[in-house]
Amino acid sequence: MGRGPSIEGRKNAEDAKRAKVFTKLIREITVATRAGVPDPALNPRLRTAVDKALTANMSKDTIERAIKRGSGADGGAKMEELRYEGYGPGGIALIIECFTDNATRTVADVRHALTKHGGNLGTSGSVAFQFTRCGELVFATGGDEAKEEKILEAALDAGADDVVNEHGESTVLCAPENFEAVQQKLLEAGLDAQHAGVVMRPNNRTAASGETLETLNDLLEKLDALDDVSEVYHNALLPAE
Repeated sequence: MGRGPSIEGRKNAEDAKRAKVFTKLIREITVATRAGVPDPALNPRLRTAVDKALTANMSKDTIERAIKRGSGADGGAKMEELRYEGYGPGGIALIIECFTDNATRTVADVRHALTKHGGNLGTSGSVAFQFTRCGELVFATGGDEAKEEKILEAALDAGADDVVNEHGESTVLCAPENFEAVQQKLLEAGLDAQHAGVVMRPNNRTAASGETLETLNDLLEKLDALDDVSEVYHNALLPAE
């Protein structure tokens, strides 16, 4: 009789996955600190990064060390933020945001992943016009109309621009500069988002299915596995969405 993965094997896989998530979060905190000040109370971007790290159960000591690196200690000041634009299989538009201490390595890794999956790296601005930078807060509603109504009222009172209800979720949209204020007011209303942040949201989506969908999913997994990649945005309409 075949045996499944051992408890130790599963634990090692989970630990490796957690370590990769922590690596990305630490880089995000480092760059956010470098871009502003090392005080989350005075640096909204850093505060958002710290909140994400706490949600992922990162220790406060680890967070403080990342902030210290971003302030210039331990080589943290060498980190830089890069954005790549390109196309994946089926002409799906991609924006790939990275934090790195070696731009040459990062662009080579990103280009290789795209090329291997039928895509290509574009020039700056070749894809960005298909996206809008905005604050986004996603709440699970399960189609509960009463909850959707509560979120809509609270969001509009908080200064949000729009609320989109689809696939059992309510997505609150706002201007990037209003994100912190909108998030705080929604929290005060007892509404804690599943996902929240300033994102690149596609203006329109392109349906992906069959071989294109399979290749795209593989590409997204490969990009996510790269330590230097922090976020990947695309305009594909996936079945789950």
